[in-house]
Amino acid sequence: MKKLTVIATMLLVLASCGKKEKEFDATGAFEATEVTVSAKSTGELEMFNLTEGQTLEAGIQVGNIDVTQLTLKKNELATASSQLAANKEQLRSNRRATDSKQLYLQKQVASLKQQIANAQRERQRFTELVKDGAVPRKQLDDINYQISVLEKQLSATTDQLAATNRSLAEQSAGIGAQISGIEAQQQGINVQQAQLDDQIANATVRTPIRGTVLEKYVEQGEFVSVGKPLFKMADVDNMFIRAYVTSAQLQNIKVGQACKVFADYGNGQKKAYEGTISWISSRSEFTPKTILTDDERADLVYAVKIAIKNDGFVKIGMYGEVKF
Repeated sequence: MKKLTVIATMLLVLASCGKKEKEFDATGAFEATEVTVSAKSTGELEMFNLTEGQTLEAGIQVGNIDVTQLTLKKNELATASSQLAANKEQLRSNRRATDSKQLYLQKQVASLKQQIANAQRERQRFTELVKDGAVPRKQLDDINYQISVLEKQLSATTDQLAATNRSLAEQSAGIGAQISGIEAQQQGINVQQAQLDDQIANATVRTPIRGTVLEKYVEQGEFVSVGKPLFKMADVDNMFIRAYVTSAQLQNIKVGQACKVFADYGNGQKKAYEGTISWISSRSEFTPKTILTDDERADLVYAVKIAIKNDGFVKIGMYGEVKF
């Protein structure tokens, strides 16, 4: 009886061992969002101040490409722009001078007309006085002479005003055409200046994200061209593990689902992290040779990304496990 009890106990232990829950549902490697920064301008790298492993904030200036030629060109355009502005102002000044002359002649015409009207009223009054013998005839003659002189002045001034008006019309048309031409040239210079400003701004090398410098491809003093890689950095604070699941596992997981992630340091050393499924592939692929799945017979698997908050211990490429 005692022997039967021992055998039964051993069978229960073996059965329980056979039903032991698997420690992980999927495996993969840790990755981070990596950004390769390339040159946006061509020239000598005058300043390049960063080191591999350095953590930098986004928007920090770490380098500068020589912009001497661009600056010289911009100065030339500024000089040309100033000259065009001066020419434009001179044309406007000439037009204002002609306008002033026209206004002066108009006032002269109006003044002469008023003087003639006043003199004519005086003539009418003196004509009556002369008839009555109250004043000598000479005073009436003087008024007639004055009116004659004023009328001649009015005629001459009117002719001068007409000529000025014709000249002003011709000058205005010519000045307007010249100003339009200058404004067109100015617009072209403004476009070139904006392009140069953009090129000069592109000569400043800045960090695109907050992250750690992974690789540095060039050194200060080197000549770089547009598109040449300068350095690569990654956001290692927010990492993810790319794991693979079978089609049978898909029905039990979804984007936004919480899960456990384990960083494997080898020799049974692991560290757990809280993870969130951030992406599930919409197409299958053949199981990568380095990946273990819940179903070792599976040929086709689906990639998933599980995001974690890194505490500084997880490294890119490190092996990990996922428990859903």
